[in-house]
Amino acid sequence: MDQGKKIVQPPFLKAGDKVALVSPAYWMPEDAILQAADVIRSWGLQPVIGPHTNSLNVNVYAGTADERAADLLWALEDDNIKAIICSRGGYGSIHLLNRIPIERYQQHPKWLIGHGDITTLLYAVASAGLMSIHGPMAFQIGNNQEPANTITRNILFGSLPQYKIPSNPYNQCGHAEGLLIGGNLSSYSAIAGTKFHLPPDQDVILFLEEVEEALHDIDRLFYMLRLQLNFERVKGIIFGTFSSIKFDLQFGSVEQMLIAHLHDLDIPSCCSFPVGSNSCLPLIEGAPCSLDVSMEDAILTFNIDGTQQTYHIDKERPQLMKD
Repeated sequence: MDQGKKIVQPPFLKAGDKVALVSPAYWMPEDAILQAADVIRSWGLQPVIGPHTNSLNVNVYAGTADERAADLLWALEDDNIKAIICSRGGYGSIHLLNRIPIERYQQHPKWLIGHGDITTLLYAVASAGLMSIHGPMAFQIGNNQEPANTITRNILFGSLPQYKIPSNPYNQCGHAEGLLIGGNLSSYSAIAGTKFHLPPDQDVILFLEEVEEALHDIDRLFYMLRLQLNFERVKGIIFGTFSSIKFDLQFGSVEQMLIAHLHDLDIPSCCSFPVGSNSCLPLIEGAPCSLDVSMEDAILTFNIDGTQQTYHIDKERPQLMKD
């Protein structure tokens, strides 16, 4: 793989570092924010809450678009803050894209954490040449969602996961290397063909998840993505969880429909990877990684600085087990 321009890995945290909680999209009750802050404090970190986090706007957003952008800029530009955790997704992150100059991410490299609608911001960070964490948000952290909480904390302190996932009958075997890019399909497909893009010399491993969409909408979104993204650069694909999906018999299962899109691509693919709105195992977006898919399992390895800990899904129990 031609690595091209090296993507920047934000510094890992140390005990006592400040972590900001901000709400780029939907509003979340103050007691839920405070509950997440308590958990972050138990990690040995110091939570700080964005000024407009509880500024409810039109009964759904966490303040106006300008207020939400101001909170993210505050967290980015304060060099005493070492990481930023988004409170929740929903909708609204796209409002911030033109309000946050891309050079702000470059000038203040730090970990941004979230998923779902926050995919739009994570992709902006990647296009700025930085890594981020596609992982649990404050509402999940406050509910002590495991093992996502523990693995996220470990990443922040420099211990990286290697994931071993049981085989799936729809998997396509092979080896791939590239930058890990993707997230929520609806959010990602909306911006993949815009001014936010990776350098053209980067190979990628694409990962996708979705929630509460009809199968025909997922089909259309994936077609959109193939039109927008240079798929010659896509060397492997990870399909995460597709939860609360509205099924349509003409498409069959989600896996059947998505794998049909890959008939012309000789690349490894992994289905049912536990990343999405329910499981949200943290992935390091923008990180160079390798994907190895065999008849026995699929292994995702992050090829960046840090110690490594292997985790695997136990075939008898739907929970993540540590080797």
